[in-house]
Amino acid sequence: MKKILIVCGNGLGSSFIVEMNVKKIIKELGKDADVSHTDLSSAKSESADIYIGSTEIIANLDDGKRKVFGLTNLLDNAKIKEILANNL
Repeated sequence: MKKILIVCGNGLGSSFIVEMNVKKIIKELGKDADVSHTDLSSAKSESADIYIGSTEIIANLDDGKRKVFGLTNLLDNAKIKEILANNL
């Protein structure tokens, strides 16, 4: 099962909202994944198959090896669905 990590600056509000949306979209797609949220500092040492967060935050995790996806609008469910459909 793939692991998806939702990342924000503090690992609180915005990442939790995106996590709920990601779980809903995964269900709509008929897929299965382990989804959790965290802050940027913790994400740097946490392993995941897909990292999702705001464009500004997620750029800090882009090391050329991780699959990172930045969102200009964290509530853009169409973009989240596109990311998940193409990567799960």
